[in-house]
Amino acid sequence: MSLLVKAEREGQTIARVTPQSACWRYVGFAAYRLGANELVYVFEPAREACIVVLSGAVDIETPGTTWSSLGSRDSVFEDAAPYAVYVPPNVRATVRACRDAEIGVASAPAKGEYPARLIEPASIKRSTRGKSLNTRYVCDILPHTEPAESLLVVEVRTPGGHASSYPPHKHDTDNIPLESSLEETYYHRLDPPQGFAFQRVYTDSRDIDESMAVEDHDVVMVPRGYHPVVVPYGYDSYYLNVMAGSQRVWHFHNDPAHEWIINKDA
Repeated sequence: MSLLVKAEREGQTIARVTPQSACWRYVGFAAYRLGANELVYVFEPAREACIVVLSGAVDIETPGTTWSSLGSRDSVFEDAAPYAVYVPPNVRATVRACRDAEIGVASAPAKGEYPARLIEPASIKRSTRGKSLNTRYVCDILPHTEPAESLLVVEVRTPGGHASSYPPHKHDTDNIPLESSLEETYYHRLDPPQGFAFQRVYTDSRDIDESMAVEDHDVVMVPRGYHPVVVPYGYDSYYLNVMAGSQRVWHFHNDPAHEWIINKDA
């Protein structure tokens, strides 16, 4: 089975990954495009969800609350954090587009410990990671420091000609605090949209070793192994990461063959 999920170029559902389709246990992800007044329903009986307003503006309604006109940007490539809504299991959320919009919906197993809530752009930590041609810009939408049972959600913008998720790292072994075991999806966007980036997923033993040319709206599944991204000159990259596993903490292990890069020119 390929780790690359190609995007649908027409229709409301852009891409979808379920635990069943990915042959794993935790992470679910879907991306949707909506025209004005179009609806998407989010309901997970035994899973929490995080609805990320990638672009445009939407109303999101749950049985107890309605959040109106959620949207902070017209493109994921703008220098701004998104709005998001956390939805606990067995709670139905209705998403209605106020204008053309795109949303991502992350999900993972949960019991219902936390109520639905709005995650505002002002509350999201933003940072710069790496240096030189390894520089990228990070928004921690739902980090382990914020309430959730399983989900970790982050978005990353990478300038053209740069590498990201680099040096190659993995998080597929329960060895906390050195490493945690987390499944992961990458939802890719490119600017201009006709561009492409490269992502490799590989293990030490090379029982997984897949190199993929990813196009706008494609999804890459990372069940285990290292997973760097390289962006050609002239095109900027965005990706939305969803992670979940047996413990809700992100500890990663760099590929020892490439860890020297961190100290280069330090």
